[in-house]
Amino acid sequence: MFKRTLGACLLLLNVAATEPADPLNPTCPKHLNWSTYPQMRFTLDTSHGQRILKAEGLIDEDVPAKLQEALNADGQIDEIWLRSPGGVARAGNEAGKLIRKSGIPTRIPAGWACFSACNFMFMGGAIRLVDEGGLFIVHMFTHVGDKEAVKSELNKGTDKAIGLIGDVEQDSAMLASEDNDFLIRMGVSRKLLTEVMYQQKAVASGPEDKSTRRCLTSAETTKYNVANAQ
Repeated sequence: MFKRTLGACLLLLNVAATEPADPLNPTCPKHLNWSTYPQMRFTLDTSHGQRILKAEGLIDEDVPAKLQEALNADGQIDEIWLRSPGGVARAGNEAGKLIRKSGIPTRIPAGWACFSACNFMFMGGAIRLVDEGGLFIVHMFTHVGDKEAVKSELNKGTDKAIGLIGDVEQDSAMLASEDNDFLIRMGVSRKLLTEVMYQQKAVASGPEDKSTRRCLTSAETTKYNVANAQ
C-alpha cells in the first residue's frame, strides 16, 4: 500500500530542492505549491501504481460532503494526497475526522504544500507521510484577518466594539479547544499548538509580511508526530 513510485518522487524532489528560500520568511520556499483551485477538487489518480485520491484547492464549507462523496464513489483508496492554502477551519477538522474514519493514509508529496485548515485534513490520516520536500505549514488562527471589516465595526461605537471583542474572544476560545481536542484524538502532540502554531503572529502587518506562517522542518514533523511513517 505504501510503495512509492521512485521516478515520480525523485522528479518532485529535484523541483523542490531548486526552490529558493523566501527572504521575507526563510522557514519557507519563496513559492508555495498549494494549488490555485478556488474550491477543493477530489480526483482519482492511478498513474503511480496506486489508487490515489488527490485533494487540491481551497477548503470551504462543502469540502466534508464532497470528500464523503469521493470516498463513496471511488472504491478502494490507497492514499490521500493533499495540497491546499487552507480555508474554513472547522471544515478542515470535519474532513480530517472523515479521513480518520476511513482509515486511509495521508501524504504531502515532495513539492506540495499543505497550509492552515489543510493541516487538519492531513492529520486525519492514521498513517501520515510528509515526503522530503513536502511542506506542512502552520499559523496562528485568527478571526480578525479582515482589518477593514474590524475597523468598520469599531467605528460604530464603543458598544459595537465591545460586542465584537466579546464575539472574537468566545469563538477563539472555542476553536482553540476544538483544535486541542482534535490533536489529542489524532495522536499529534499538543505541543505543536503551544510551541509552534500559537507562537506565530496572528495578523500580518502588511501585504509583504509573511511571518504569520511557519514551514515545519522534517525533524519537527517527526518531533510533534505530524508525520508518523516514512
